[in-house]
Amino acid sequence: MKIVIIGLGYIGLPTAIMFANHGQDVVGVDVNEQVIKELNTGKIHIEEPGLQAELDKALSSQSFRAEMIVEPADAFIISVPTPNHNDRLKSCDLSYVQSAVTSILPVLRKGNTVIIESTIAPRSTEDHILPLIESTGLVVGKDVFLVHCPERVLPGQIIYELIHNNRIIGGVTPACTQAGKRVYSTFVQGELIESAASTAEMSKLIENTYRDVNIALTNELVRISARLGIDALDVINMANKHPRVNLLQPGPGVGGHCLAVDPYFIAAEAPKESQLIQRARHINTTMPDFIVDQTVALLEKIQGKKIAVFGLTYKGDIDDIRESPALEIYYKLFAMPQFEVVAYDPHVRASFVETDMKKATMDADLILILVDHSEFRILAAKDFDNMYQQAFLDTRNIMTRCKDEKNYYNLGNLSKITGTHQVNVTA
Repeated sequence: MKIVIIGLGYIGLPTAIMFANHGQDVVGVDVNEQVIKELNTGKIHIEEPGLQAELDKALSSQSFRAEMIVEPADAFIISVPTPNHNDRLKSCDLSYVQSAVTSILPVLRKGNTVIIESTIAPRSTEDHILPLIESTGLVVGKDVFLVHCPERVLPGQIIYELIHNNRIIGGVTPACTQAGKRVYSTFVQGELIESAASTAEMSKLIENTYRDVNIALTNELVRISARLGIDALDVINMANKHPRVNLLQPGPGVGGHCLAVDPYFIAAEAPKESQLIQRARHINTTMPDFIVDQTVALLEKIQGKKIAVFGLTYKGDIDDIRESPALEIYYKLFAMPQFEVVAYDPHVRASFVETDMKKATMDADLILILVDHSEFRILAAKDFDNMYQQAFLDTRNIMTRCKDEKNYYNLGNLSKITGTHQVNVTA
């Protein structure tokens, strides 16, 4: 089977390579000429464990190549970004998906399967993509097959999860669903779950919305507990010993192109009915301001000036900074003239990021940990002997070797900073 995959980002590229390494002839298409050149010369442009070796294998077998132009194929998979519109509820911007679908229309033939992997708002496949396909005169469900098949993978484990996770196959018609199953059965070992397209769209969105709401609950618990002088992390640990409770961990906010984006796609389609979802989004989007307020209060307490920000990505052990609350916090602190702020992240390459930890922490008063990178977990107080004073604000609760320090704070003991009467979030 020949497969064209449009969009060679964090999901599209691993997906293309998995198909290529399981006996399919794959052409990856992207608008970024530099990405195309790098891939065809054997260099990946994203950080993902094991992906480089998989690309090497695909190039060696000549089962994968990257191009800028769409060409005829048996199946087309759309894996391009779906950003938010700049409206009140940040609705789904389908322009990239529609552009990608439009690009395949000149080469679309009877018997082809078109799969939308991009995360989209409910009913987008039927209401927006289907009319585009049928503008060619081809009938969906009879001449060509249209499917929404959302990805459900964890960065850092994408290769394994692409193969082993269950996969939702949401066809516009039953025949479309079966066509989608034929495509993914070439390498997916998890269950291929049959569904309608609109149900598949909503399932993907509600999975991430559930996590966003759960995190919002624990983030609100952090604020309440800080006000009342209670250790929120202890509360969560004890509550999770209940057999039917599973509270997620709080943090400095929610980022990435899933949890921080997908809930809006539901809310925008049903504004009156989605009050809980909207409230959860508000709680999580204001956490960066809350963390900034705590940081400022702590620096005032210790009379400190220099902050070393540890971590800029939206989660640990990746290089993805999309929708990152850590990056937002860094910029907010950097804009305050009374502080010197240095960013350190071993996974991010940017001109403003210090690559040497010792330089980043030299004469610092505070280490602000915003990301749970593995490199940070092994650090102890002795690794910071070049600081002016050793204070730690650990929003990820990972620097366990520093917890004995007098000036160690996490999201459980924030009341130590200003007492039980906490500063209010400014948002």
